[in-house]
Amino acid sequence: MIARYDPSTDTLTLVLREDVEVSESDEEKPGVILDYDDEGALVSIEILDASQRVTHTQRFDYAVLDEDPLPAKG
Repeated sequence: MIARYDPSTDTLTLVLREDVEVSESDEEKPGVILDYDDEGALVSIEILDASQRVTHTQRFDYAVLDEDPLPAKG
């Protein structure tokens, strides 16, 4: 996964799957663009006007949790 912030366009991009061609893009909510491959799998997320939507555009924290924090549905 890659996270990129471009201050010149104030755009934050989260690339979930590298080297996969984007076939379709949808602006699900204003300023949030979801990119999909030809099978409909999510490839990347682009956030426009990121400095207004994200607390710290210059900082990125990543953690792998030992346990699933969400309870199982059922």
